[in-house]
Amino acid sequence: MTHDTPPSTPDPDADGGNARRRREAIRQRVIDERFVRIKDLAAAHGVSTMTIHRDLDELQTTGWLRKVRGGATAEPSASYHGDVRHRRQAMADEKRALAEAAAHLVGVGATVMIDESTTALELARLLPARGPVTVITNFLAAVNALTGESGVDLIALGGAYYPAYDAFLGLRTTEAIRSLRADMLFMSTTAITNGQCYHQSQETVAVKRALMESADRRVLLADHSKFTKNGLFQLAPLTDFDLVVVDAATPEAEVAAQRSRGVRLHVAGRDGMPSWPPPAER
Repeated sequence: MTHDTPPSTPDPDADGGNARRRREAIRQRVIDERFVRIKDLAAAHGVSTMTIHRDLDELQTTGWLRKVRGGATAEPSASYHGDVRHRRQAMADEKRALAEAAAHLVGVGATVMIDESTTALELARLLPARGPVTVITNFLAAVNALTGESGVDLIALGGAYYPAYDAFLGLRTTEAIRSLRADMLFMSTTAITNGQCYHQSQETVAVKRALMESADRRVLLADHSKFTKNGLFQLAPLTDFDLVVVDAATPEAEVAAQRSRGVRLHVAGRDGMPSWPPPAER
């Protein structure tokens, strides 16, 4: 007696090139349509729903989308804050106010580190007017904004490129950071809960910690929405920063609560222009 052997089904992930192309197509569809069902993606690409689940897990890990019941969305939420395109559009006025306040802390000849946050990108645009300055960053958008600017010596940090963040992250990036020293760091955070900064990405946390360790002074730029969001991985307490700059829409109760924790907090547009704390206070 003979038995028919069913034809083998090729593993859709066996060809890395096919998987990459499929995930890129999925990423673009989710961004364009804002929500796509898993079963529709499986039908469109001729693969199993389990393969689509793996694709969405990978895209979520790299920050492109948020996996939800039955599908995936590009809509921001309390725990998912969108890709870099969305983040550049969100809280634009507040980010400009924070950047204008922070720029007054940058002196001629300073060496400044900025992270991959879109808030720090607003500050980057103001730095040529504060020059000459040296700027160190892993944010490709900031590198592009400062390329060719007179008065700016630009040091771009390499590493593994993460398109969702438009930034270089990973081990090589942290090693490059630790070989340098800056007068000051300007950075932002995804969420602030109980006086602690949080992010959704471990890679982001590792790079930000390296930046903090390599700067003599640290400034956190945080618009009021950061106090209403959630993050998975703890970065650092607000008290690890020499100064935290928030916008004028930050509730007074939140400002008072943070100051009661010992956070040196400046409200942009309300407290005048910020200044560095005396050495005894740091």
